Amino acid sequence: MDSQKPAQFLTIGQTAKRAGVNASTLRFYESRGLIESLRTDGNQRRYERATLRRIAVIQVAQALGLTLTEIGQALAALPNGRTPTRKDWERLSSRWREQLDERIRILQKVRDNLSGCIGCGCLSLRRCALYNPKDQAATRGPGPVLLTQR
Repeated sequence: MDSQKPAQFLTIGQTAKRAGVNASTLRFYESRGLIESLRTDGNQRRYERATLRRIAVIQVAQALGLTLTEIGQALAALPNGRTPTRKDWERLSSRWREQLDERIRILQKVRDNLSGCIGCGCLSLRRCALYNPKDQAATRGPGPVLLTQR
């Protein structure tokens, strides 16, 4: 590793600063197998510059609401664990589009009903008698089923 050009690699501090995350986040991502580092002879982490793109994909996926497990599965599908290319990103993001569309649908429904029913079947609001007479939603499962299920 030390025989490589230093300009090709970033320290953990440089990578964290460029990615806009804490060094502890990088160590956590690495422990989850989302990114990789090389080690110097002194056991210091060094990241390839291309790792910044991989971190950006992780950050965008998290902003979409994906779990680290889902992100890890998507990144694991890349050949040899490489950093995503533009084509890879198009493929990954198209897989996530359906999930994002569903989240948008739920958020819009919540927004439109925010001052009224929260869709949980609690019957504590007057409108529940209209949306959920006799707690019929209880048969559909727990939680705000009127908002989260189709």
